[in-house]
Amino acid sequence: MQTSYQEYAWVFQALSDEKRLVILEMLHNGERCAHDLLEKLDISQSTLSYHMKILCRSGIVVSRQMGKWMYYRISEEGSAHACQILHSMTFLCPEGNEPSCPKNAHTPFPQSGWENGKEQHA
Repeated sequence: MQTSYQEYAWVFQALSDEKRLVILEMLHNGERCAHDLLEKLDISQSTLSYHMKILCRSGIVVSRQMGKWMYYRISEEGSAHACQILHSMTFLCPEGNEPSCPKNAHTPFPQSGWENGKEQHA
């Protein structure tokens, strides 16, 4: 299977903007109307449309139109896919062996060895 790096880039782009992260937080509790998002974010309609286009393209958010308003919600499937992309790009597990990877165990995150942007050596 060929990796779709463009698809991966869309997911990471969706998560790389502070406003889009605020939008995702707002959608965390359920579907929201574009009008509600506009009021809470204090941005223009065109700016909201731009951010929502990026979030929807990533698959993390889905939309539906009712009358003149768009409604947005987090897609369970898209969210899971984004998590899988992040996992596949960052965990050092043999391909197809992820369930047995010790890093997948539900344990606290190990110390990274990085503090203040510099790697610490033992």
